[in-house]
Amino acid sequence: MLSRGLPHGAVPKLERPGPLRERVYEALLELITTRALRPGQHLVESELAGQLGVSRQPVREALQRLNTEGWVDLRPAQGAFVHEPTEEEADQLLTVRTLLEAEAARLAAAGADEAGVDALEGLCAKGERAVLDDDVDGAVAANAEFHAKVMELAGNAVLSELAAQVDRRVRWYYTPVARQRGKQSWIEHRELIAAITAGDERRATAVMRAHTEHTRRTYHDRERP
Repeated sequence: MLSRGLPHGAVPKLERPGPLRERVYEALLELITTRALRPGQHLVESELAGQLGVSRQPVREALQRLNTEGWVDLRPAQGAFVHEPTEEEADQLLTVRTLLEAEAARLAAAGADEAGVDALEGLCAKGERAVLDDDVDGAVAANAEFHAKVMELAGNAVLSELAAQVDRRVRWYYTPVARQRGKQSWIEHRELIAAITAGDERRATAVMRAHTEHTRRTYHDRERP
């Protein structure tokens, strides 16, 4: 139930303009991927509508779309619940992520310029500060930005499009282990930057593959709440 409320500051503002149902969908998806709405949590239309300041109709439409995409489970006579991913689902998604990002790292090493490397350095420093401050949300956001930048530097539009399709689910799986990965994750990012700076495609591929595999294993070995 939502009666206990969402964490302070967790409800995103519904930016205008744009179709209301789309904005409600984006808001709910953001709450799910950041785990403000946790796996297995009961989603009550009236309470969600009240939290977001909208009527129940766009909430109902958003929940139906989220159900189609696998973020929400609609159970007859029970209602809507945030989907609880299985270990197999997580493993499949994170394995695909490894394949995509290893290739992105190789391409980035082949073509990144000084400005691109500087951007990676800045994002890495941002993530390291978040870890020092024990800012899990900040670390997750910086991690997503860092990997998105590597994908951008790869310069392959099709690869970027495929990566974008799994990006939010990667964040969903990464959030529960972000604190556990902590400083080590950013040490690995520094190793990747070094390989990209040197133009070492083989090394960049190996570092990224090992990095994403570490996250996959950490997710499976995590402590359950």
